[in-house]
Amino acid sequence: MKTIRIGGGAGYAGDRIEPAVELAQKGDIQYLVFECLAERTIAIGQKQKAADPTKGFNELLADRMHAVLPICIEKGIKIITNMGSANPLYAGKLVAEIARSLGAKRLKIAIVSGDDVLGMAMDSDVKLDEIGKPISQCNKQIISANAYMGAEAMVQALNNGADIVIAGRVSDPSLFLAPMMHEFGWQADHWEMLGKGTIIGHLLECGGQITGGYYADPGFKDVPGLARLGFPIAEIDEQGNATITKVAGSGGNVTVDTCKEQMLYEIHQPDRYLTPDVVADFSHVTFTQAGPDRVEVRGGNGFERTNTLKVSVGYQDGFIGEGEISYAGPGAVARGKLALEIVKERFALCGFEPEDVRYDLIGVNSLHGDTLSQSSQPYEVRARVAARCATKALAAKVGNEVETLYTNGPAGGGGATKSVKEILAMDSTLISRNLATATVDYLEI
Repeated sequence: MKTIRIGGGAGYAGDRIEPAVELAQKGDIQYLVFECLAERTIAIGQKQKAADPTKGFNELLADRMHAVLPICIEKGIKIITNMGSANPLYAGKLVAEIARSLGAKRLKIAIVSGDDVLGMAMDSDVKLDEIGKPISQCNKQIISANAYMGAEAMVQALNNGADIVIAGRVSDPSLFLAPMMHEFGWQADHWEMLGKGTIIGHLLECGGQITGGYYADPGFKDVPGLARLGFPIAEIDEQGNATITKVAGSGGNVTVDTCKEQMLYEIHQPDRYLTPDVVADFSHVTFTQAGPDRVEVRGGNGFERTNTLKVSVGYQDGFIGEGEISYAGPGAVARGKLALEIVKERFALCGFEPEDVRYDLIGVNSLHGDTLSQSSQPYEVRARVAARCATKALAAKVGNEVETLYTNGPAGGGGATKSVKEILAMDSTLISRNLATATVDYLEI
């Protein structure tokens, strides 16, 4: 029975590069997939592209390609990625330049576009799910609207001989499903196989999470070699069965439990996992430990895809001003609390009313608040004030007030920092599938 091996080369935009190199060198893989888009990543890319039309793709694209392309070209490993982000075209041009500089010949790069539906979303005045209003009534500066596309255009690219496929917003598991459909001849309405392939893609899409990274909890779930964590490989057959493994000798581990945790990661309804390709059913998947760092994946199903596509909409939602300062030694918590009370009172005296504000002691109550956070008095704390404001100028006041604690008390404050960050918020909506059409263009070397 025909099998293929796919390596998960990245789980987010800034992920480590060395594990992907190891996959290419030692993983005996035919496909190396880089999944590098989170929800707001593409909104950031759209802002970069607006400032410079040659930007807007993943900022580690060049570094990753310099690292893996020589090996992939030598071994005939195909690369599939969404590192095109908001600008797949210029991402493809950059990869072509890098390939030429490496002396590559007869290399075909496919550029998958069509996910940018900002114009359509604005013209149609779509309703945003969380805000609960049409765009025209939101009073927000809309930055981006990108539909989650499926695997079909990437399959088309592979069928036409592409060695590298660069896309923008596509569904994460679709990146992995595409080579399965290409290699095994699975059709776009073969729902059971697409469901199984989507499950495998979901297991791989977060990189080192399934090999023990996100699983690790010292003393409870110990994982060896996290500093050189190996990234996952899936051995897949044409019936949609898979074995999850990693490069022998790399850090981390692959167990039934690491696979279970990753399967449940970011899953709302396991028997109806909606993707652009299929409604996948995770509810009857089984895992079996087949050997050291080898877990067999069986089961799963799929049902007819929906007639809609999810669209992530990015918008500008003000600014966050932040200030931090540390206190250490006896009474550190008391001095930290006093510092926060001083800043709170200063805001009132100055008539400063941010839209939202937090006063935290990092290490004491910054994650779960005072109600759940009960611990002994730490030797050191860091006071943090963060506020959401309508303008950059207002947000700057937050850090400035924290900084004044240096000389205006309480005693012993140090290491003050301040920052202002633009808020790129995300919402979502659904559009009819026929309103977003993927296109494939090619660059040949």
